[in-house]
Amino acid sequence: MDVLSDVLAAMRAGQPYAGRSTCSAPWGVRFPASDAACCHIVLQGGCSLIPAGGAPVPMGVGDILFTGPQHAHTLSDQPDSPAVDFQPNRGSGYSVVELNIPGRGATTEMLCVCYTFDLARPHPLLDTLPPEIHLPARVGNHSALRTTVDMLGTELHQPRSGTNAILPALIDMLLLHVLRAWLDEHADHTTGWATALTDPAIATTLHHIHHQFEKPWTVEELAKRAGISRATFAKRFTAAVGQPPLTYLTWWRMTTAARLLHNTDTPIHTIAQRSGYRSEYAFSKAFKREYGIPPNQYRRQRPATATQRWIPQTMAT
Repeated sequence: MDVLSDVLAAMRAGQPYAGRSTCSAPWGVRFPASDAACCHIVLQGGCSLIPAGGAPVPMGVGDILFTGPQHAHTLSDQPDSPAVDFQPNRGSGYSVVELNIPGRGATTEMLCVCYTFDLARPHPLLDTLPPEIHLPARVGNHSALRTTVDMLGTELHQPRSGTNAILPALIDMLLLHVLRAWLDEHADHTTGWATALTDPAIATTLHHIHHQFEKPWTVEELAKRAGISRATFAKRFTAAVGQPPLTYLTWWRMTTAARLLHNTDTPIHTIAQRSGYRSEYAFSKAFKREYGIPPNQYRRQRPATATQRWIPQTMAT
């Protein structure tokens, strides 16, 4: 996998859910601050984003809105329309949520996806994302993203054999394409993850760290692989990623180890070796320093694996 795919895997927590909404004026839906990032796509009609602070942002057909976790917002046909809280009755595993608000006015249809992030240990990329990313519909812009939206909308509207497997993949694709679009628009910034993923030297370093994190990397060796001097490399990496190279290496090792502890039964001594530690004791000490508890206790606290399935649900007012 590439670095952006790795980052997405590191941020993921729980299962995403998606749905179509049909709302007739007057209407409004409040999305509370939570650990979920949301994507809203206008399929028909129009609405306004009402952020927690700031002026309303009008949205038309084809517009895509990404809202980061912990950012409350409201969507409505008019800023002063009455609003209901978005509180879907979610079941275990994947779910499809249908939201219908009847009314006598113009109808707006939307596609909405919510994606839960691990905020207890968020990836540094989250810190650089704005509260809202608005991608207006423009002919020729982000064609792969538009294709993904069409495919996701079709699967939600007409579920068929294989939908259970296709939907999670499409939700991942949607988020990746939104992040790509934002990164492309900010590629000329001098710092931040938009630079980290487009700067050949830093992107090469991240690739080595993500895919060979068991190696005893030094700043000198990473700088050599990046093709720049040690001092220049350390400064550029820290500015782009938000952490010094070896600090990020340790962060990635522990994040990957935690996923293995939660999601697999791999022996701890094997995880230690894969994480670049010569002994289970050294690994356990480093893990406890990061998470506050030893790896065996962390594993015992892992949640029971839920059966992944799509549960059609309705939230009507």
